[in-house]
Amino acid sequence: MIQTVAAAPLPAAENYIVKKQRLQPEHLSGKERRISIVTGIHGDELEGQYVCYEIQRRIKEQPELLTGIIDIYPALNPLGIDSITRGIPHFDLDMNRIFPGNSEGSMAEYIASKIIRDVQGSDLCIDIHASNIFLREIPQVRINEMCADTLVPFAKRLNVDYIWVHGTATVLEATFAHSLNMIGTPVLVVEMGVGMRVTKEYCKELVDGIFVEMKDLGIWQGDAIEPKKPIISTDGEVHYLNAGYAGVFIPTVEHWTSVKKGNKIGEIIDPLNGVIKEEIFSDCDGILFTLREYPVVSEGSLLGRILERNVK
Repeated sequence: MIQTVAAAPLPAAENYIVKKQRLQPEHLSGKERRISIVTGIHGDELEGQYVCYEIQRRIKEQPELLTGIIDIYPALNPLGIDSITRGIPHFDLDMNRIFPGNSEGSMAEYIASKIIRDVQGSDLCIDIHASNIFLREIPQVRINEMCADTLVPFAKRLNVDYIWVHGTATVLEATFAHSLNMIGTPVLVVEMGVGMRVTKEYCKELVDGIFVEMKDLGIWQGDAIEPKKPIISTDGEVHYLNAGYAGVFIPTVEHWTSVKKGNKIGEIIDPLNGVIKEEIFSDCDGILFTLREYPVVSEGSLLGRILERNVK
């Protein structure tokens, strides 16, 4: 059942429309629990599009096993997805910086307020992001330490590789997830893959985890996997690799691999002069969970992140 969540007029007789797909049992008791799957806040992050499809495909194979409500929001920023634009085009605006919105405000603020009102009250919400076009990320959940007690138990069941509990100083209060978490609707923020691409392997692993969550909540009565046990860390255990020079970054290791202190991660080369401008080495033992995907870098560009861990 497709429903309109929010709509606002645009120039040239068009409209900004946010829609959702609601899946529910044929007969409702009024006591059903609800999970919301949200993606498409950033128009260049497409991993969630496949997740939305795959959830529905699996439900349609055994609809009689659905005993709760699933709300799927594939495109909170439909204009961004249509135009391959990260923010809301023509407004020069990052949609994930305007929540909880304002019903009396601008068009974008009005849309944001309607979305918050619609998702509010879910027993769990999964906010799916990809990385940007520059970096590749393993499937992970990022949690504000203020909400860790509530969210970490959910995150452990989501079948991701890594849970990153970060400090409150890095929290952007105008995000979708923070706005809902602060009013009692639990939201897990998932980051995975790379911008403008779909990594089917990552998406299917996340869908497996979403079905685990739904089974835990009593929304799904079918089979579910035993989720993998994620690594859990805090900010202090994450090391950043940044470029000291502009050039072209060529990695010498694979993404999501163990590295030792002193291992070479990659090189920054100068195509004009045919020289290596910088060699990048790990400053700790650990796991490389973020790696530069787009080769061209400027001084200071992020090349990777390493989770400090004892490795063999």
